[in-house]
Amino acid sequence: MKQINTKSPNLNTIELIIYVVIWATAFSIPFLNYRINNLIAWDKIFNEWSKTTAMLTIFLINAYWLVPRYLFQKKYLAYITTGLLAILVIAGMSIFVQVFINPPPMSMPPMNLGPGMPPMELSAGMPAPIGFKPINMPEPRSLSMIFITNLVLSLLVVGAGTAIKMVSQWLREESRREDAEKEQLKTELAFLRHQVSPHFFMNTLNNIHALIDINAEDAKNTIIELSTMMRYMLYDTAQGYTTLKKEIHFIESYIALMQLRFPRKAIINLEIPENIPDIQIPPMLFISFLENAFKHGVSYQKESFVTFKLNFIANRLTCSIINSISNENKKVDISQSGIGLTNIKKSLKLLYGNDYTLEITETKKEFNVNLSVPI
Repeated sequence: MKQINTKSPNLNTIELIIYVVIWATAFSIPFLNYRINNLIAWDKIFNEWSKTTAMLTIFLINAYWLVPRYLFQKKYLAYITTGLLAILVIAGMSIFVQVFINPPPMSMPPMNLGPGMPPMELSAGMPAPIGFKPINMPEPRSLSMIFITNLVLSLLVVGAGTAIKMVSQWLREESRREDAEKEQLKTELAFLRHQVSPHFFMNTLNNIHALIDINAEDAKNTIIELSTMMRYMLYDTAQGYTTLKKEIHFIESYIALMQLRFPRKAIINLEIPENIPDIQIPPMLFISFLENAFKHGVSYQKESFVTFKLNFIANRLTCSIINSISNENKKVDISQSGIGLTNIKKSLKLLYGNDYTLEITETKKEFNVNLSVPI
């Protein structure tokens, strides 16, 4: 039986970890990049950090305010307008900090001082060595170029953040949908079991009623056996699953009950492996097939039989139920009869999807049901 997993990953925590890793990497790059001969160029690092801080601010505003409040609420025009305004304000403040408050240090390209000497980088105001010929320095970028660069970077950061939030939102919706489907599955299976139980109970009461006139003592024993079986159906299967051993004991009790009613010439075979694995299965998985086998396969006038077999093949549980077909039941479409059999087909679909095999075949003398489910 497929176990229903009620624990879903905390997507908010995963999302936060992704953000921390991305931005910790972004802030560490300047520190690792501006190391010259084991000396740290803090002025350049702080300048890069000011740019990164501006991008982080835009990212957080977009991820935790704009996207949830506007994009996820389908207020697309408000999202675009507010997002562009935030980008312009933050980018403008970043440019102001970079140009006027913390301008990048002016430096000259590294010089080659000769064989065996490390390259040397001159900062503004540093005297040049004797014989050094100055190299034309690249002109500083204009404010318009700085603005365009910051604008492009901001748009990329917003796009990446929006993509992450949309993926995270999609995963949340999928998790909610799966939870809803699981709850619906539980409800439907409970409903189907509640339909099977009265059907089984009604058939068993009919058997007891028939026994009262035949053998009152057997009828009393049957009532005791029925109470045990009903206790199993009401309490042991309340969680939606049961152990295979308990289900087999339930089947044995049911067959013993049926044998009290039918004539001795009806041959009932029960073939079960000696070693039963400790596995869980859906309750009442076989009883509907077995009910129909007794209902349509056992004759009071002629010799008849019902055979129930369980086996384990390649991590699958297989069940085979074979019954004879009597003349009085030939016109009955056994594969469609009984509310229990209809419900068990629905239950199998809900429990296993397409990972089960149910074959129902009929010949002139036999009716055969073969069911295979994963362990």
